[in-house]
Amino acid sequence: MIPYAEMTTEMLQAEYAAAKEKFEACKSKSLKLNMARGKPSKVQLDIAAELLTVIQKPEDCFDGEIDARNYGELAGLPCARAYWADVLGCKPQQTVVGGSASLNLMFDVIARAYSHGLLHSPRPWCKEETVKFLCPSPGYDRHFRITEFFGAELITVPMTEEGPDMDLVEKLVEDSSVKGIWCVPKYSNPDGIIYSDKTIRRLAGLKAAAPDFLLMWDNAYCVHEFDGEFIPFADIISVCEEAGNPDMVFEFASTSKITVAGGGISVMAASEANIQYMLKLLGNQTISYDKLNQLRHVRFLKDKAHTLEIMKRHAEIMSPKFAAVTDWLDREIAPLQIASWNDPKGGYFVSLNAMPGTAKRTLALCKEAGVTMTDAGATFPYSKDPQDSNIRIAPSLPPVAELEQAMDVFCTCLKVAALEKMLNI
Repeated sequence: MIPYAEMTTEMLQAEYAAAKEKFEACKSKSLKLNMARGKPSKVQLDIAAELLTVIQKPEDCFDGEIDARNYGELAGLPCARAYWADVLGCKPQQTVVGGSASLNLMFDVIARAYSHGLLHSPRPWCKEETVKFLCPSPGYDRHFRITEFFGAELITVPMTEEGPDMDLVEKLVEDSSVKGIWCVPKYSNPDGIIYSDKTIRRLAGLKAAAPDFLLMWDNAYCVHEFDGEFIPFADIISVCEEAGNPDMVFEFASTSKITVAGGGISVMAASEANIQYMLKLLGNQTISYDKLNQLRHVRFLKDKAHTLEIMKRHAEIMSPKFAAVTDWLDREIAPLQIASWNDPKGGYFVSLNAMPGTAKRTLALCKEAGVTMTDAGATFPYSKDPQDSNIRIAPSLPPVAELEQAMDVFCTCLKVAALEKMLNI
């Protein structure tokens, strides 16, 4: 194949005619394929089938002397707190084990910052004239929507191969109205970037003007390798403490992509001072989270070592799917030089940067041909990608055979959109 940029107008027109013919053939198949979200597949969910039977009798419902069926233990069962401390590398007393979604815990932290302020807030954020939040992009749309929901001004921070652009971050936090930053430090959503040790230490050592600056550390993919061995990761709470910012970070994780999506357990980890402050506020919201589910999960997952063994089974399912995506892109798109993409070793997404000005058109064509993907722009604040370029590919849900069909459609649509741009059609 010849790169499109090296083709004559006549050659481009011929390519466009061929691509359009292929697109019409794709449409005629009446496909209904979904790659919009990073959902685990049925085969992955089946791995956790033991959760349905691990507790069967009344005597199974105890964590030591604590009856998981009863009220109490607002911070979570001791065994669940110990489990998450083992996974994240922190201390049990630095954790609160929540319900099925870590996103709920993140929302609650921001909500409490607005209604009551954080541990070091001079006033609740709702009484601030302006609240700004840093959004490394491309990033996770649901993060951005939380802070947008509360009226914060979202500021885009470009991602680098080592994480957020730290020179820019360090400059922006000199503004006292900048109250925090969203981070997915391991296999970032969607770029699949692992923050470098240097970036992590610069984040932990930020000299923010706001005394209540907040590092929202969503460690969603902390054990989610699908290619290669587990990569250990720094305990951000300890790193922040060493840097003189012990109360700056809140870390989050869940089992949504380990056991049952929407039915797992989540965790919020922070300094002991932060945990005690948050528990006082949390006590006005709930008596306790679902402790039976916490107990089920600990009985099934056991500890970090056993969890990593379970994740190897997930990797066997995920690896061929990511290989299918990159194989199609390498074969059909790379020679044309109309897009670039990452090649992650873990996480749930492939992040593709199409020719500027073609992402929306590409995804509109995909939808027309029966392939649903995350909306263009979703990986940027306010769903506005300034380049109209980034596309998030989520390969996890479809079987490989369906994924092959979807990628055939996607590559065809990417070509049509690029050719239309180049020919001013």
